Amino acid sequence: MARGDPLDGQVLILAAAKASVPAERLPTLVDRVQADLGGRLTAYRREYEAVDESPERYVFLVPPEHWEAVGDRLGLTRREREAVRRAHEEQLRRVGTRRERREEFESALDIRSAVVIGVEDGDETESDAANGHETESDAANGDENADASVAVDSRGDGADPA
Repeated sequence: MARGDPLDGQVLILAAAKASVPAERLPTLVDRVQADLGGRLTAYRREYEAVDESPERYVFLVPPEHWEAVGDRLGLTRREREAVRRAHEEQLRRVGTRRERREEFESALDIRSAVVIGVEDGDETESDAANGHETESDAANGDENADASVAVDSRGDGADPA
């Protein structure tokens, strides 16, 4: 799966049929949004609930107003924003069907929306670092250092806790 294509082809077809933008425009919009969201994966993992993870994509539940903020940031029209939101929500439904969690995800969409962020091997940390976001390795190293200092302090002897 290409980094800019976190949604299944059938999802795009279904969403395009319901969208108020031309069907041939939706994949371009999805790619544009993916280019923005891809560099924010680590931040999304910290801030939002990931309801599904795979080597190809993460699926998050976000507040309903989330898509308005994304649309404003990218200069999307209301119709473009709604088309992309619908596509991401359709992907959540498809994942729910595959995982036998469709009913649970449908209920979640009553009060939240979905965001799907595609990943390729190595892209997550590279794009996060390039965009000034803390990478997973940064967070892991920071956590290890914090744990070590707590262990040293609690023993009071300055010895390596390992």
